Amino acid sequence: MKLACQENLVPGNSLQERMERLAAWGYEAIELWGGGLRERLAEVQSALQQTAFKVSTICAGYRGCLLDANPHERALAMQDLRDLLFMAGDLGAVGVITVPIFGAPRLPDLRPLASPEALETELLCKLLSELAPTAEKAGASILLEPLNRYETHFLRRLEQAAAICEKVGHPHIKIMADLFHMSIEEADMPEAIRQAGRYIAHVHLADSNRLLPGQGHTDFRACFDALKAIGYTGYMALECGIAGDPSTELPKCAQFLREQMA
Repeated sequence: MKLACQENLVPGNSLQERMERLAAWGYEAIELWGGGLRERLAEVQSALQQTAFKVSTICAGYRGCLLDANPHERALAMQDLRDLLFMAGDLGAVGVITVPIFGAPRLPDLRPLASPEALETELLCKLLSELAPTAEKAGASILLEPLNRYETHFLRRLEQAAAICEKVGHPHIKIMADLFHMSIEEADMPEAIRQAGRYIAHVHLADSNRLLPGQGHTDFRACFDALKAIGYTGYMALECGIAGDPSTELPKCAQFLREQMA
């Protein structure tokens, strides 16, 4: 398993400087924010050439919403996701982290015909089936991210995301497992990882309080053991707050994580 970190957590005057610092601190890749990425592609590609560092993933950054009732909002999300998938492929990233919807449902409640969640599931599977050929052509994956109950009503556990992946049935539709959200929603985090293992293609790391790993009560060793059991060898990227100086805390965190993995 390989350590990565979101770009906004790293101090530095340029992306190249951030990559160089991460490499010196024991990280192997950087996770980029998708918003405005097209406009800074030249900077990203230059930094990659200068440092031989890697891009693990692209985190969201698209307009619209896949599960909005307004077709214009859905079309915006589809358009931007297609663009981000090709950028991810060009940069050698695993894929694009995708949250289907934040907050409450935007589709109507048609019970007894169908609940909003049932409509959302059918719509999401339809849209993912349309995106999947683009993802395959780009050489990147859609990474569905389950959130916690305070951020979304839909797709909150790994098993729910796995069911979507299974229904779509395409190898470029995968899961991003976020240990912070899992600490709220999963009854047994290692078991959830084992059960959804075939679909997990990326991991986000944060402790139970959404600070750096080791500053809360999440059992990282047990989660890493579960990831090893499913044969996971991919990236695990920090997405969390930092209490203190990042130049001190990020190297300490990398050491902590490697000890937990060992």
